[in-house]
Amino acid sequence: MIVLTDVLGPQQAIEARKTLEAAPFRDGRATAGAAAEAVKTNTQARGDDPGVVALARRVRLALEAHPTMRALVRPTRWSTLIFSRYGPGQQYGLHVDNAGMHDACGAPLRTDFSFTLFLSDPEAYAGGELVVQDLSGERTFRPAAGGAVLYPTGALHRVAPVTRGERLACVGWVQSQIRRADQRELLYDLERARADLPPSDASLLLDKSIGGLLRMWGED
Repeated sequence: MIVLTDVLGPQQAIEARKTLEAAPFRDGRATAGAAAEAVKTNTQARGDDPGVVALARRVRLALEAHPTMRALVRPTRWSTLIFSRYGPGQQYGLHVDNAGMHDACGAPLRTDFSFTLFLSDPEAYAGGELVVQDLSGERTFRPAAGGAVLYPTGALHRVAPVTRGERLACVGWVQSQIRRADQRELLYDLERARADLPPSDASLLLDKSIGGLLRMWGED
């Protein structure tokens, strides 16, 4: 799991909240799978609302511009982005996201990464932590507005009950250019090493190696 700081700036987060204040919402169980539906209590902005459509595009562009997203995830396909709202007593129990979803055009995509972009200031609500399980146990996240948590789609996770205020967030799923997690990690390490080198013969060799691995492992 990785926290992406400042995907949205403070003013962008405020504008996102204003857009959602004016947007129509519906029962969040409408987009849940059969198992997740039983443990999900929230509402979600209607994806066909023009303001929500425009907001989703701005969020996606901001995520695509983040250097960690480019170097680690290497996104090729995106799901439709969902804007969720949790009030007091609402939560999303332990679940796992679907391995396959659809993009905005209805074409199937493989879900390699999930993300939650937090839109509410932490002081505006209590509870509502994103809790993700890994081999070390549970990890809890509650970043500032505009920060996102990126995690493997196969990870078990939940949203803790909100006890005060309102938690707004954007969630979505991404298909990577690189299918295998170990190959993505290797390329990410090489990209970070390359970033620390000035232009030189060594940096050119790293560029060559990264490009060769992308051609070897990359998918459309």
